[in-house]
Amino acid sequence: MATTETSLMNQQLDALLFQETNLVANLANASALLNSTYTDLNWAGFYLFNEQTGELDLGPFQGKVACMHIKVGAGVVGTAFETQTNQRVADVHQFPGHIACDSASNSEIVVPITKNGHQIGVLDVDSPSLDRFNADNEAELTEFGAILTSHID
Repeated sequence: MATTETSLMNQQLDALLFQETNLVANLANASALLNSTYTDLNWAGFYLFNEQTGELDLGPFQGKVACMHIKVGAGVVGTAFETQTNQRVADVHQFPGHIACDSASNSEIVVPITKNGHQIGVLDVDSPSLDRFNADNEAELTEFGAILTSHID
């Protein structure tokens, strides 16, 4: 069950993106909303699939500097995209093939962003704390991704 705080966040996202279809603008505001709502984060943003290169490219985000390109299947981000399943990782240092874009990140949750079977990219949220994300956070961020995709053409 979603908490009141994040249910409000998802309502705010839906209102914020109302009648806006610009992908970059929507992702920028979505990452800002995540970063201002959740505590104990050091990164909240998106990686977008580049069909020409077959990699995930850095998209709008809030937080510390990040890897600019991630191969599909590599690390938590690439695994989430390749498998099209959420990845909730309590300790990223134990994840096989973890990519350390920021050595301060200790836990991570990644949610694939797909619309009508078209793989757009992923939502990625990192924390400096171990085991920061729980099942409720995963459900809330999955809903967040669904709301976001409803505003993408």
